[in-house]
Amino acid sequence: MQDYLVKALALDNQVRAYAVNTTVTVGEAHRRHHLSPIASDALGRAMTVSAMLGAMLKDEENLTIKIAGGGPIGTIIVDANAIGDVRGLVTNPQFQLDFNDHEYSDMQRAVGRNGMLTVSKDVGLKQPFMGQIPLMSGEIGEDFTSYLTNSEQSPSVVRVGVLVNPDNTIQAAGGFIIQLMPGADDEIINEIEERLKVMAPINAMITKGMTTEQILEQVLGVGNVKFLERMPIQFQCQCSKERVSNAIVSLGSEEIHDMIQTDGQAEANCQFCNETYRFTKEDLEELKEAAV
Repeated sequence: MQDYLVKALALDNQVRAYAVNTTVTVGEAHRRHHLSPIASDALGRAMTVSAMLGAMLKDEENLTIKIAGGGPIGTIIVDANAIGDVRGLVTNPQFQLDFNDHEYSDMQRAVGRNGMLTVSKDVGLKQPFMGQIPLMSGEIGEDFTSYLTNSEQSPSVVRVGVLVNPDNTIQAAGGFIIQLMPGADDEIINEIEERLKVMAPINAMITKGMTTEQILEQVLGVGNVKFLERMPIQFQCQCSKERVSNAIVSLGSEEIHDMIQTDGQAEANCQFCNETYRFTKEDLEELKEAAV
């Protein structure tokens, strides 16, 4: 089943909400990068939030998020756009937790808490919009709650979760963002806070078979939600052999000639999707002629 995201308004238009199921998308990232369970969880949470932030954009706008917490998992980088495409990577995809430390959660220990969360949005201007905050916890959902509330001045609650099976496949992944509109009543805020206190984890609700619509109704109350749009979400990289070919041509004929003489072939690997593009000697000869 295709992953999808829903956009909604709720409680007399005092709340804006997004919810998404990213199980297939995170599973594809797991497959391509051969992720460990903790890496699948961390990257999956970041991709889930990025998919929802991307849904807030318009047309050809896109964004990049970077989480650098100083932990052993390394840096997490995710790209997303306004039409549901998302891709991501983590520096140390095979990192495994090998000890128990009850002071911090597994996610905090893996991601780290001494670093920055950066969101860069390309909205068609000369320079991208960039927001940055210190990581609050390393739990990712809590950190994006802080980012949206403090950096974008949009009081928000972000919940994300990933459930990894014992065989290291992805059982469930998804999340939601609840944002208060200007002038929202205090009673609305209190009602949402009380509901969140007793809610099951997002991955548990998805595992039970709840749809994204049902999850939002669980948060905001059945009958209180007006669904506006439903859009597909997918792991999609922007790389292609044509783009790599153009990059090789841009090196110039002399550089390509050296490649032919030295190796007789070339390979390029995309960090985001782990796709490898191979070029034979004949391919390089054609690219050399195009570069002249």
